[in-house]
Amino acid sequence: MKKLLFLFVGVGLLFSSCSSDDNGIENPNPDPPGTIDNALAPQAFMWNAMNLWYFWQGSVPDLADTRFTNNEEFTNFLAQTPNPEDFYFDVLLFEEDRFSFLNENYEELVNNLSGVSKSNGLEFGLVRFSEGDGLFGYVQYIVPNSDASTTDIKRGDIFTRVDGQQLTLGNYVNLLFNGNDTFTLGLADIVNEEIVDNDTEIELTKIENQVEDPILVAKTLDINGTKIAYLMYNRFLSSFNEQLNAAFGQFKAEGATELVLDMRYNPGGSVNTSRLLASMIYSTNTDELYIRQRWNDKIQNQLSAEQLEDYFASTTGTTAINTLNLSKVHVIATNSSASASELVMNGLAPYVEIFHVGETTRGKNEFSITLVDDPDNSFIYNSDRENQINPNNSWGIQPLVGRNENADGFFDYTEGLVPNEVLEEDLANLGVLGDPDEPLLARAIEEITGVTSKRSFSVQMPAKTFVSSRIETPMRDNMYLDKPLNIGKQ
Repeated sequence: MKKLLFLFVGVGLLFSSCSSDDNGIENPNPDPPGTIDNALAPQAFMWNAMNLWYFWQGSVPDLADTRFTNNEEFTNFLAQTPNPEDFYFDVLLFEEDRFSFLNENYEELVNNLSGVSKSNGLEFGLVRFSEGDGLFGYVQYIVPNSDASTTDIKRGDIFTRVDGQQLTLGNYVNLLFNGNDTFTLGLADIVNEEIVDNDTEIELTKIENQVEDPILVAKTLDINGTKIAYLMYNRFLSSFNEQLNAAFGQFKAEGATELVLDMRYNPGGSVNTSRLLASMIYSTNTDELYIRQRWNDKIQNQLSAEQLEDYFASTTGTTAINTLNLSKVHVIATNSSASASELVMNGLAPYVEIFHVGETTRGKNEFSITLVDDPDNSFIYNSDRENQINPNNSWGIQPLVGRNENADGFFDYTEGLVPNEVLEEDLANLGVLGDPDEPLLARAIEEITGVTSKRSFSVQMPAKTFVSSRIETPMRDNMYLDKPLNIGKQ
């Protein structure tokens, strides 16, 4: 066993000299004990965890190993920003970092990553009016078995008001995302391509511990004798890996020879689940590389090839994977498709022809890990070590710690993955998800069958979403690494 040497400045430590472990990584060496006020424990934890793990640690001067020469200097630095959230976002993050986030309660953070949250089950996009700062929302889909599913609201409905107030750039966060459990939406109609308020109101209430099955639709379409599997997949959740595998078992049993993978609203999630999904699509050959991780210099040099490389999988860890063994896949993806959604597309690209219908994706190619105030475990959250986490500090952080490259070494898609066929959703004709006449699916079907219909794919009212309900959640567009690193073992 090779011990991973890392810096931690938690309560009671003092900097002095620098030392180097046998991997050649230089770190300040704490000696002898000093003191740090418990009020600064969150900031001390964040600095230490980010100094070790953050992907851009070497590019943030305040995270440099040599930033402080003594405990007093470090303490004064922490005290300059008494709000932990401000310290994280304003002091520690690299200017190009768009996606790192945190939560004052790490337990809530962990639950969110598992798909458990407080939700009313309404998923929507917000669009700006062409003039002024007014907004309107459109319903993308309803989560089954949620509060919204018990109301009359449905995909394609338009709303302009919340609790009687017109939505604007200045108030939408407070009205829709401020933590209120219950609110009332005022609906509107599309009349001659204009949004016109009507008198209909829908009251929605968030349910504690609402669990969303990420598989919204899984069915096999028979299009003139061609069996096309259609999967509407809305988040990469490891807790639903078996259900995902069962869906592919269903596709195989029904004789599907083609696949339309619909990730138009999928903001990401588990890296390992992306690997399993890729294996269900392409192959269970465990000798073929799916992705390779790239960390900061401190971490990269201390991880073995086994720790850095992910190969296609033959099992979910419990059951044999049902694979379609496809050489081509049709993907529906938009600007709302991010992180693990993009990872599947990039990881498959060296092996599978991908026909992408929709829009350029969000461009998030970094992954994160959950870090808590547990320095003896290198700050990595482990559910078996709950009693080892500092009881005086409940903050959890989800910083970007690395990038994934595919088997060809490609990883640079921060501008997003560009579609083969550009086609935006049309507010005037959103269609029914999974119906062969839904425009984006219909275009993918045309590409599969080679039969061009007489229908027009022109878009009357493009759904120019500037933010969605999924992005404004604690989960956001996160891609998290859930493969055990076995830190300290070589």
